[in-house]
Amino acid sequence: MYAKKGGYNLATIYFHPLMLGYFADNHYLCNINKVIIIIMKNITTIIVSLLMGAVLPANAQESGRKDFVKGADVGFLTGQEQRGQKFYDVKGNERECLELLKNDYQMSAIRMRVWVNPRGGDCDKNVLLAMAQRVKALGMDLMVDFHYSDWWADPGKQNIPKAWEGHSFEEMKQDVRNHTVDVLTLLKKNNIEPRWVQVGNETANGLLWDAGHIEKNPQQYAGFIRAGYDAVKEVFPNAIVIVHLDRGNVQSLYDWNLDTILKYGGKFDMVGMSLYPFWFMEDNPGTNADDIITDCIKNIRHVSEKYGCDVMIVETGYEVNEEHPEIMDEGCRQLKRLVREARNNTNGRCRGVFYWEPQCLPRMYKLGAFDSKGTPTAIMNGFIE
Repeated sequence: MYAKKGGYNLATIYFHPLMLGYFADNHYLCNINKVIIIIMKNITTIIVSLLMGAVLPANAQESGRKDFVKGADVGFLTGQEQRGQKFYDVKGNERECLELLKNDYQMSAIRMRVWVNPRGGDCDKNVLLAMAQRVKALGMDLMVDFHYSDWWADPGKQNIPKAWEGHSFEEMKQDVRNHTVDVLTLLKKNNIEPRWVQVGNETANGLLWDAGHIEKNPQQYAGFIRAGYDAVKEVFPNAIVIVHLDRGNVQSLYDWNLDTILKYGGKFDMVGMSLYPFWFMEDNPGTNADDIITDCIKNIRHVSEKYGCDVMIVETGYEVNEEHPEIMDEGCRQLKRLVREARNNTNGRCRGVFYWEPQCLPRMYKLGAFDSKGTPTAIMNGFIE
């Protein structure tokens, strides 16, 4: 996501490879010289991939799990419930929010962010644990999103946690490792195993600035990603580690960022994308939602082929405007198209779509998907297949 000012809109809304070649699908290929050339190309590709740290562990393909996941980030939910917010289905029945998302909108996973030392404990490890226990009780999968900050981290800001300020690069890598292990160990002690773990949130420009700024210190950026990756595997060897970038429709961003990570020894199992047509159109007049979605689907195919990994849309959202229901109908159309094409038009490499904070009311965040009464809008129908 792009960083949006005002209220809860500060939420981030921005955003190996075993590049195995393959023999041409040509039934008439019999010339031995052509065969030799193809073999040499494959060997070269494999060598390059190995040098770039490209070989993915077997669990990168999720041990054969090929389900297409629909889910939601609900980081605001704890605070909403503490303030007495109730949720209702379209028939007016009061419902528990997670159960409503699962049973009425086919969601099978929940994403939760975690901050290092947040003021007031918002989005800390204990809030994560409480929500993770609810997620497990419903039989849903969990994604943990490490921001490596005391507050929001996104392409416009990646602030070093106060407790880590003044630390050297090596000390800060240890900070990343210790924080990651600490949070995940808390989950493990409570018999909770996340299916996916993000090491950084929308790290288009790096993380832990300026130490890990991608332009100023690309090697250190990759080092922090690697420290997070290794820490996740230390606690949960089978967890899928995600690098998350914004603007899923901008291929050049992904090439530059992911190449940098791999060049300097970073690792990841999956690439996470944010896609917000609304914000992109706002910042790029003349663009339209359908072209943005088309470019994202193309980029998913490109990234999966280039880096040999699966991809997931870990954030998306569409405008709620209760005075203009047609806007929400259009949001539903866009979401439905995104879900359909992510499932059917990416050669099986897009593993799912998550909506960012759908349960938010319009006064909190205008790209939620519930109305001012706490009821799902037409946008949510985009998940129903």
